[in-house]
Amino acid sequence: MRDETPYMVVLFRAVSHAMKAERVLKEKGIPIKLIPVPKHISSDCGVCIRFAPDSRADVEAALAGAVDVQDIRSLK
Repeated sequence: MRDETPYMVVLFRAVSHAMKAERVLKEKGIPIKLIPVPKHISSDCGVCIRFAPDSRADVEAALAGAVDVQDIRSLK
C-alpha cells in the first residue's frame, strides 16, 4: 500500500548540490530524507530531498544562498 501523505521535494541540477543541501538541512535540525527523484518529475539530478510541507519556510531559509535549488514541489 502506498503512503498518500502529502510531502514536498527539493530538486537540484546536480547530485553534489543535493548532498550539500542534505548536510546543510541536517546541521539545522530540519527533518529531511534524500530520495530518488519520483519518476513523473523531470530533473537533471537523480536524487532529491523530501520533507514535510510544514517545514517549507525552514528549508527555503536554510538553503537560500547556500545551495543552487532547481525547484520545490508539493507531491502526494
